[in-house]
Amino acid sequence: MTGQDDTYAAIVGATGRIEWKALEPHFARGEILWVDARLDLVGAAQALINDDRDAVAGWMERGLLGQLRDEQAADWHERDPDSLWAVVIRPWVLVQERSET
Repeated sequence: MTGQDDTYAAIVGATGRIEWKALEPHFARGEILWVDARLDLVGAAQALINDDRDAVAGWMERGLLGQLRDEQAADWHERDPDSLWAVVIRPWVLVQERSET
């Protein structure tokens, strides 16, 4: 296994479902990055760990990654979806809502 594979496996092991109420304090501190469902959550986390600025900037420019907006937070608060997945990549908590299909 390469170092990249080891990092990916470690991130997978630290990724899991989470309830919105557990994320609210992180949102209040501005620590949540929203990851679009079209991206691989673990891959996005790995790009942050590896300081892959080109990938991260490209995703941000295309609206696939960014700080969680107030409107999205309000939606998650109201719906309390059970399809939120998160991983901590300090100082960020990356969160993605996955479809249940």
